[in-house]
Amino acid sequence: MIIPTLTTERLTLRAYHPDDFPTYAALMASERATYMDGPYGESAAWSWFANDTAAWLLFGYGTLAIVEGERLAGFAGLVKPPAYPEPECGWGLYDGFTGRGLASEAARAVLAHTFATTDLTSIVSYIHPDNAASCAVAERIGGTLDADAARPDASDLVYRHFPRGIAA
Repeated sequence: MIIPTLTTERLTLRAYHPDDFPTYAALMASERATYMDGPYGESAAWSWFANDTAAWLLFGYGTLAIVEGERLAGFAGLVKPPAYPEPECGWGLYDGFTGRGLASEAARAVLAHTFATTDLTSIVSYIHPDNAASCAVAERIGGTLDADAARPDASDLVYRHFPRGIAA
């Protein structure tokens, strides 16, 4: 499987490069990783980074690096670790890139690509209830709360995305 490169009006979403890892690891080591059950040390961050890439080979979807211009801005994509009942669309932005709609733009592109290239009929986002920024992204891209969905953590909110529900 070749990992795709997606483009939007402002962004390029591409496969991770090895030199992306220090920036990724810094986010995972920070308090910003709290809603992902972090912060994480370098070894655990590497496991996430490798899992995000391996998902492409295992499932036909995965996570992509978000690049704005020449600058690494974050990541967005789908993962399905063993504890997740369904494939999850997630996103994260690095310092200096929040508040400009980049996560929404990237997540829309990932969802559209995934629905166009897989047989998935819906995709979820598992979000900690205190993570207002990610809840806003999920709602902005057309996600709706699914109170009946299985979840990896009983306290997670589950936003469900459908092919026709991806808001522009």
